[in-house]
Amino acid sequence: MTEMAQTTAAATRTAETVAARLGRRYAAERRFRALGLASILMSVAFLAILLGTIVQKGWTGFMQTQIALEVSFDPQVIDPDGGRDPLTLDTADYADLVRNAMAARLAPDADRNARRDLSSMVSTMAADQLRRMVTGNPALIGTKATVWLLASDKLDMVSKGQAPRQPGAVGNVLNDRQLAWLGALEEAGQTRKTFNTTFFTAGDSRAPEQAGIWGAVVGSFFSLAITLLVSFPLGVATAVYLEEFAPTNRWTDLIEVNINNLAAVPSVVFGLLGLAVFLNVFHLPRSSPVAGGLVLALICLPTIIIAGRAALKAVPPSIRQAAAGLGASPLQIVSHHVLPLAMPGMLTGTILGMARALGETAPLLMIGMVAFIVDIPKSPLDPSAVLPVQIYLWAGSSERAFVEKTSAAIMVLLLFLVSMNMVAIILRKKFERRW
Repeated sequence: MTEMAQTTAAATRTAETVAARLGRRYAAERRFRALGLASILMSVAFLAILLGTIVQKGWTGFMQTQIALEVSFDPQVIDPDGGRDPLTLDTADYADLVRNAMAARLAPDADRNARRDLSSMVSTMAADQLRRMVTGNPALIGTKATVWLLASDKLDMVSKGQAPRQPGAVGNVLNDRQLAWLGALEEAGQTRKTFNTTFFTAGDSRAPEQAGIWGAVVGSFFSLAITLLVSFPLGVATAVYLEEFAPTNRWTDLIEVNINNLAAVPSVVFGLLGLAVFLNVFHLPRSSPVAGGLVLALICLPTIIIAGRAALKAVPPSIRQAAAGLGASPLQIVSHHVLPLAMPGMLTGTILGMARALGETAPLLMIGMVAFIVDIPKSPLDPSAVLPVQIYLWAGSSERAFVEKTSAAIMVLLLFLVSMNMVAIILRKKFERRW
């Protein structure tokens, strides 16, 4: 009886010990799950804050403020001789017409300082708008017409609520007199907000209200096109050779190690390489998409090679064995059977590499693509900026109105990046095969 009691007590202690250990194990598992969930929630919260801040600051960049003015197309200002010479019409002082229209509407007895304040409420693009109207239709000379003109960046900020509009407030971008004039225009219904087409159709500008991303978008397109043309064939060929044809020795092992290491090299190092080789040795045009595209191709190559080799490894050996059994040569096995099956994975890796290249800034700064470029590039040899560099330039600008331009451009860049990653996911899901 005593032995049975001792056995029972020992079993009870063992069960209690096991239960305690299980309890601690389950508690540790619950803590681990809680920490993992908290990490995910924290990451999502930070991402939401970041995206919310960008959207809050940038959505107004897709809108622009316009002012309605009754413009008198004075012949004495536009064409004093009355000869309708195209050169005379093109070089007339249309800014004077804008100043006269503003003064006639808001301050007929304005002195020089008041006229200066009035003219600073309208963008300098307004004069170009009137010039295009007159050169396109000289019959406007001698008439009056109500024209919606682009407002200046300062008036635009106040109208959108991005700057204070209380007289005497800290941080005012318009003086008290200009704020009163803006109020008069708004009460008369002579201001409106429209979609900012200039943001998507113009190049860079020192005036925020005239700045656009089209030049940077075209430069990014040229750069990525060259990147794709160079990196995809080289990456696929390298992956096929290393995986299917290269002998296993110390040299191929060294090459594989270097390729894996290159994938982790900071991108600025590739920029230094491009500066030393493409600009100083091959003398490619500085700040050109062709030089930027070649540098980005160097960045994409390791990613494409690694993804390509992984896709080739995923093809079952039975495919190769069956093709060899039917008498196919090694080249025919790879080109007719293995490569088509591995191509979806290679394309996915290529798109991910291109998405990384689209967001790169540091290597492009090293080859001079940080210059202020106004003209839209017409070829890959023309000086150009790219979208990330354009964002970098605007972020460092002293003009407060460039804050919303920077955020709006970031939103466009993120849209491109998300779209490219979505395409990669769709391709992987569509062509993925399970063996």
